[in-house]
Amino acid sequence: MKEIKFNPHTNMLEEDRYTYSLQDVTKPELYRDIFPYTEVPRITFNHRHVPMNMPEHLYITDTTFRDGQQSRTPYTSKQIVDIYKLLHKLSGKKGIIRQSEFFVYSKKDREALEKCMELGYKFPEITTWIRASKKDFELVKNLGIKETGVLMSCSDYHIFNKMGLTRSKAMEKYLGIAKDCMASGLVPRCHLEDVTRADIYGFVIPFVIELNKLAEESGIPVKIRVCDTLGLGLAFPGISLPRSIPGIIYSLNHYAGIPSERIEWHGHNDFYKSVANASTAWLYGASNVNCSLLGIGERTGNVPLEAMVFEYAAFKGTFDGMNPRVITEIADYISKETNYAIPPMTPFIGENFNTTKAGIHADGLIKDEEIYNIFDTKTMLNKPPLVTVSNTSGAAGIAYWLNNYYNLPESKRFSKSSELVLFIKQWVDEEFENGRVTFISADEMKKLIAEFKKTHECDL
Repeated sequence: MKEIKFNPHTNMLEEDRYTYSLQDVTKPELYRDIFPYTEVPRITFNHRHVPMNMPEHLYITDTTFRDGQQSRTPYTSKQIVDIYKLLHKLSGKKGIIRQSEFFVYSKKDREALEKCMELGYKFPEITTWIRASKKDFELVKNLGIKETGVLMSCSDYHIFNKMGLTRSKAMEKYLGIAKDCMASGLVPRCHLEDVTRADIYGFVIPFVIELNKLAEESGIPVKIRVCDTLGLGLAFPGISLPRSIPGIIYSLNHYAGIPSERIEWHGHNDFYKSVANASTAWLYGASNVNCSLLGIGERTGNVPLEAMVFEYAAFKGTFDGMNPRVITEIADYISKETNYAIPPMTPFIGENFNTTKAGIHADGLIKDEEIYNIFDTKTMLNKPPLVTVSNTSGAAGIAYWLNNYYNLPESKRFSKSSELVLFIKQWVDEEFENGRVTFISADEMKKLIAEFKKTHECDL
């Protein structure tokens, strides 16, 4: 029987013909037509379109100390505290970077969590992550946190093939741990693992409807984290479920009744789509996107937090108090303190991200950096644009490299007639006269500067 209800999200009377109940199948639905495994996952369309519904408030959440530690040498307690301080500095007074989640399994993790809590920052709010078990719940219930993530795998790949359960048994297990969290006053953030291979209307929506009933009964705002665990989500209009990000977010909003502020997207980069997918989740009704610094995370990594800082500013026309220059501080800290090698072509943080190598491009950049630079990278990231030195650079190009690589103030900038510039130019000219065809690397430039300093005074 159809029902007409007023929808406060759209401010309209809406006719709802659909109610979704759990489909407790006897065999797992693995969507072999879409995921044949011996072939590339297929991109299929059903040509169904849902409306864009960007929330008024957008937020970034952080998983650097949880998912971000699952694919690298773990951070020390001190490093976690230092990075958390930088996250707070980046977030700004409005707390656009809303939360940061922590592991609680080792003594080191708990020590770092406690030290970060002692700082007393409102943002990013400290949260935790546990598996859906009583044992894990005991680890977090008395920590003094307000919210914890709970792993709730929702595809039949996990329910049947990993856990050996049925859908009804999985739902019962997950609802039980959610109730335990709420009984202790904790907000459960339900991590719908592998949602882009799950039966959205046969399991996910019926399950989330039950979670929402618990939220309404208890007054505790259960959150839903939409986990694209294998990076299979797609942003194209008219894409079919379960890979459709617009379709998943819309169904959580419209059919499960979860408001935007309680929906969070968590994606991976297996198919190079993590940033576009996170932006799409914002566009279609998720207030929150979950990221890790530098994109470090399981396998191909998570959504890079620094990327979403710029996506936010692009959508909103403002950083809303976030300080993007701290991104460079964070990248430098992680690189130097943890010996993490940042790929040089990485946007915003890589050594070459705003470095021009082509001779004709370098000439344009020297004349007017706006010609070949994506935006004012010196102002926003404290990273002035660079040109690589080659046989076409000339003295002017070498001076430009020195001044910008070392970010020199006007009073200390080199001119094309400076002794150091002419010393380097002579060496460069000889290299290319002898048949060299590759550009001069930053390491080579540093060695030349060190050689020059043996016989000359130089402030570098």
